[in-house]
Amino acid sequence: MSEQTKQMNAETRIREVAERIMRLREDLGISVEEMAAHTDYSVDDYQKFESGEKDFTFTFIYKCANVFHVEISELLEGSSPELKGYTVTRKGEGMPIVRREGFVYNRLAAKFKNKTVEPFHVVVPYSEEALSKPLHLASHAGQEMDIVLKGTLRMIVGSHTEILHEGDCIYYDSSMPHDEVALGGEDCEIYAFVMAPHGAAGLSEYREHVIEHHATNVDKAGLLHPVAEKFVNCETNEEGVLSGVHFRNQDTFNFAFDIVDAMAEKCPDKTAMIYVDRDHNERRFTFRDIKKYSCQTANYFKSLGIKKGDRVMLVLKRHYQFWFSIIALHRIGALVIPASNMLKKHDFEYRFHSAEVSAIVCTADGDVANEVDLAQANCPSLKMKVMVNGQREGWRDFNAELSAYSTHFPRTEDTPCGTDPMLIFFSSGTSGNPKLVLHSYQYPL
Repeated sequence: MSEQTKQMNAETRIREVAERIMRLREDLGISVEEMAAHTDYSVDDYQKFESGEKDFTFTFIYKCANVFHVEISELLEGSSPELKGYTVTRKGEGMPIVRREGFVYNRLAAKFKNKTVEPFHVVVPYSEEALSKPLHLASHAGQEMDIVLKGTLRMIVGSHTEILHEGDCIYYDSSMPHDEVALGGEDCEIYAFVMAPHGAAGLSEYREHVIEHHATNVDKAGLLHPVAEKFVNCETNEEGVLSGVHFRNQDTFNFAFDIVDAMAEKCPDKTAMIYVDRDHNERRFTFRDIKKYSCQTANYFKSLGIKKGDRVMLVLKRHYQFWFSIIALHRIGALVIPASNMLKKHDFEYRFHSAEVSAIVCTADGDVANEVDLAQANCPSLKMKVMVNGQREGWRDFNAELSAYSTHFPRTEDTPCGTDPMLIFFSSGTSGNPKLVLHSYQYPL
């Protein structure tokens, strides 16, 4: 069947339903204005429904059926349900209704009389826009159970959010405002079982609520048990807005082991970093790669005498080796001091003295290594110099030497964490000399 034919059939069906509504209204002696009030639409919108100019929502059909004291199917099909024993609905043969724009709803027991449960097959469309636009919540008296058949579903019930995957189900009080959003880049299919309150026949009134939703990156990604949940618990209010952040297990937290390695274990082939050099050459690193190379770098640094408590300066611009180095130093327990490649001799002298820097890992780009050499003459604390992407007399060659070392660096009882010192920043120095700002291993949290 062509799209044009489908469109024509849909338009014909809308006109037929509109005509049934108009005839019932006239037979019962109800005015257009009264029906508009009963259905919570303006007179103009109601007339568009009744003339077939506008497609019907489930809410509109439901309210019309209530006013006319008829079954919903009598408006949709022109006949009342008659089956009492059982009814069979074959795959793809459910009765379509419009309950929410963009969603596909098919009634699975339209011909069964006096139902206490209304079963639907629902296709929840995936949309990037839906992840950040205001929440479209619905509520209706009674209870509901949803079973995920395909895809991933973000289910919001009241102030709670659950991520459901294929085979998962959720049972809830449907008088609580709720919303369904497909995640993972594809439509989500579910069975929805809507139960009338207290075993009554038919469906209860369907109400819609639109509230502003502030989606986080975690919401958009649809993550199942994110690695950070071991350390962070986020609370949201009934509108989906972040209302509280609570930390736990922070006294044992080390970013290298608890995040990088946990991600490498959970999704080793997931892209962690895309690096593009000055010649536009692209290099991709997975979480497995980041773990491997940072462990290798940690072993390399240890072989150079870098140990827990040492102060190590990194002057690596945007080189990808910066991430190997900083994570490696987190593993060892050496304090990291990131610094700009624009520093001059006097800047390095001040920082080497103030922070008691014992080692530096530096880019070969520009003249920065020469400035370091000039400063070292007056800074006896600086013992080790490592160069990245180049060679220079008196410097170790990071690129040439790294591959000789093991890619395994296990966590031990002595591994730093929690309140142990991890990172030193120098302030901007706008009101005097730059000052040391010390951060612990809890800083990434």
